[in-house]
Amino acid sequence: MQILIQERMNIGDVVQVLDDNLEGKVVGFKEDNRVIVETTDGFELTYYKKELILIASDAPKIEFGASLSKVLAEKEIPKKPGSVLSKLSKKDPMVFEVDLHLEKIITGRNQNLTNFDKLNIQLEEAKRAMDFAISKRYNRVVLIHGVGDGVLKSELEYLLKRYENIVIQEASYGKYGLGAMEVYIKQK
Repeated sequence: MQILIQERMNIGDVVQVLDDNLEGKVVGFKEDNRVIVETTDGFELTYYKKELILIASDAPKIEFGASLSKVLAEKEIPKKPGSVLSKLSKKDPMVFEVDLHLEKIITGRNQNLTNFDKLNIQLEEAKRAMDFAISKRYNRVVLIHGVGDGVLKSELEYLLKRYENIVIQEASYGKYGLGAMEVYIKQK
């Protein structure tokens, strides 16, 4: 698409209006730097030069009338589930992955939360996930806490000490980096 922005416009030039879905030909000028445009519907309207874009004759039209739902769908970020149950191979036991990043747990309402509230939301999610894993008799849970100041990690360790028959260790560095811990649950 070729759009020409010029100070000089000539009669017969094809222009589009910046803030409106209008296109037309320049048919005249006024002395106060305004341009008379005849729209494709046959109306004559007056605009300042700065409100118009000069369109080259071989350029396609700019589409201003895109539907709102289409634009919003293009901007939407695909949601990833916060917890995933995965099995690496037939020999490996089931692994329950829980992502404790705040944007994975809650969406759009974390602007007014204090750090204490955010931490409590993450700890409640971890507790809920651990209780679920124990009730479903999973052997391994990976809690993805992320790399930061270590506050969430130390609070998770404190929380996990309340559970019996579990072993805590760092999760696979190759898969999770430094931001995850793996919990082994010894089930009877």
